[in-house]
Amino acid sequence: MTISKQQPAASPAPAGIEEPHLERQLANRHIQLIAIGGAIGTGLFMGSGKTISLAGPSVIFVYMIIGFFLYFVMRAMGEILLSNLHYKSFADFSADLVGPWAGFFVGWTYWFCWIVTGVADILAITGYVGFWWPDLQLWIPALAVIFLLFALNLPSVKAFGELEFWFAIIKIMAIAALVIVGVLMVTRGFVAPNGATAQISNLWNDGGFFPKGFVGFFAGFQIAVFAFVGIELVGTTAAEARDPETTLPRAIRAIPIRVLLFYVGALVAIMAVTPWREISPDQSPFVSMFALAGLGIAASVVNFVVLTSAGSSANSGIYSTSRMVYGLAQEGDAPAVFGRLSSRHVPVNALLLSCIFLLSALVLLFSGETVLAAFTLVTTISALLFMFVWTMILVSYMTYRRQRPELHEASKFKMPGGVPMCWAVLAFFSFILWALTTQPDTRLALLVTPLWFVVLGIAWMIVRRRPRHLRQYEAFKHDLAE
Repeated sequence: MTISKQQPAASPAPAGIEEPHLERQLANRHIQLIAIGGAIGTGLFMGSGKTISLAGPSVIFVYMIIGFFLYFVMRAMGEILLSNLHYKSFADFSADLVGPWAGFFVGWTYWFCWIVTGVADILAITGYVGFWWPDLQLWIPALAVIFLLFALNLPSVKAFGELEFWFAIIKIMAIAALVIVGVLMVTRGFVAPNGATAQISNLWNDGGFFPKGFVGFFAGFQIAVFAFVGIELVGTTAAEARDPETTLPRAIRAIPIRVLLFYVGALVAIMAVTPWREISPDQSPFVSMFALAGLGIAASVVNFVVLTSAGSSANSGIYSTSRMVYGLAQEGDAPAVFGRLSSRHVPVNALLLSCIFLLSALVLLFSGETVLAAFTLVTTISALLFMFVWTMILVSYMTYRRQRPELHEASKFKMPGGVPMCWAVLAFFSFILWALTTQPDTRLALLVTPLWFVVLGIAWMIVRRRPRHLRQYEAFKHDLAE
């Protein structure tokens, strides 16, 4: 089968579905800011306090290493998506290159990834709201957020892109302000009420960069990985980007700079102002840094910013899950009702499905666990599932190189390092799995997560034999080959 590189912007709908198609309404500025928003996750704001407590200043290297390897995953994804503009997402090219089972597993796992991440974001939001109203019942903000997410995603995709554009602007401004304030505090030798002096030497004068040894350094990876979930979000916008051949490469190439500016810059500022041992693992260091300096009003502002960041992450997750389920329905891997679009070209039924599943956050809030304990459990499960998706992107790339060498040669956005780098990244993921076994709270998630794949395996054995799945998959392959 030969696949042409240049394809129409949208493929015909499968038989039996007479709904409008997804529209290419996302402009370059939307794609770039969605990519930035995906790169700045809730894990940076909410989970970095625990990561610092585990690894100390070496957490800086943790984030740099993770960002380095995930950059190559994104490059692999970008090359494949641009090889055929009929691909709506990485679930599509997994189904085409590896097999229909891969598309089924990747699509539904990615959906579940963002449901779990959305639950984590809602848990984080309830914690942020508690900063202002500690006596407020936790279920109230949680339920309000779920309703708001549904309402925000009902308009057209352009409205979603516009909202995420401004959400990302808020994140960028917050991190930039934090870095600037941190630099000012260090240069002026700011002394906090507890006597701690802001100085760059705080990074190494208490046990060096590796105060807890390599065991602590390795343990830092298990929380830090969650900060990067959503970095692949730009890949789910491929079917709705106006000029994917320009916007996707530009967004992916900027990932290393974003990691340095947003992750490394922010963490250096935090630990220079506040000695790492005084950073509470139970609080957002973005909030506590200003509170420790006696800047109560600034702490409230930062709390609002990290709250909007969590809301942005959850909103992006709802967007991506609705599009993923829509794609699965078109290929016969989900009920046909989820493959229908509204008059505004929004998959409303798929959107409603995801919002209903977010209600599971209420169960965790009433489970008796603290918000942070529940957050740690669900973020670890999410990180594991995202690693599966990232792994399948790499497996698809290696298959693509073997089966479609002519497309690789014609590509203007080749992945650096090629297949050898894929194996290097897979080895790094194996290391992450080992790191998850070093802490009791993450070890539990590691034991529970395989149950999801058992459920998926059973579902696939049922779906694969259904006539509708066979018809839709054949139509999907025909669209790619025409």
